[in-house]
Amino acid sequence: MHIARDKVDVQMEIPGAVIRQKLDFGDAAGYGKISGEYFSLSAGVDTTPLFQGLHHNACQCPHWGYVLQGRITTTDEQGTQETVNAHDLFYWPPGHNVRVDADAEIVMFSPQHEHTHVIDHMKHMVKS
Repeated sequence: MHIARDKVDVQMEIPGAVIRQKLDFGDAAGYGKISGEYFSLSAGVDTTPLFQGLHHNACQCPHWGYVLQGRITTTDEQGTQETVNAHDLFYWPPGHNVRVDADAEIVMFSPQHEHTHVIDHMKHMVKS
């Protein structure tokens, strides 16, 4: 699920401030502590080989985030692709791989325990 900034409903607009809100944008219930993450990614990065050995060979951690710049395409376990662009909010549910289409900077919020497991797995795959 993703949404461009201009598509997020304006809830309040006053001089100097625009408040936008997208309701029901994922569910973090039951995940415990959340980590804040900043990723700098070069075009061509593909997580598919790094996620080999994880359940369904995919990241099983949900992420909520914002694309500062660039373009990223995710592929879910059913093969469905979705592309996010600069200034999009996004929610990536568990069961995805990521391909960077254009140099990207993103901010994400993820369940700390689940994403640390995925990051540790990626670090292990890079060393192998």
